[in-house]
Amino acid sequence: MLIAGATTFLAVAAVLAVIGYRLFKIEGSAPADRIAMLPKGARIIATAVAEDRIVVTVEVAGAIEIRTFSLKSLQPMGSLRFLNEP
Repeated sequence: MLIAGATTFLAVAAVLAVIGYRLFKIEGSAPADRIAMLPKGARIIATAVAEDRIVVTVEVAGAIEIRTFSLKSLQPMGSLRFLNEP
């Protein structure tokens, strides 16, 4: 009985230690405010969060563009532009 109680106590302590570590671990947090410049006349159509990225859909002069940003650093990661064929 004493061994089972000690084993249970150690298991619960280990789980709580892992949860505490993940809650309080600082991984280079993103700045609170960031400005992303859009071309004149552009408008944001949609935003989404996917895994570790922020995805912003923008309409620029009738063309649709998807811009991705890192969720942790808010740095631009890439863009994809859709154009209509003439």
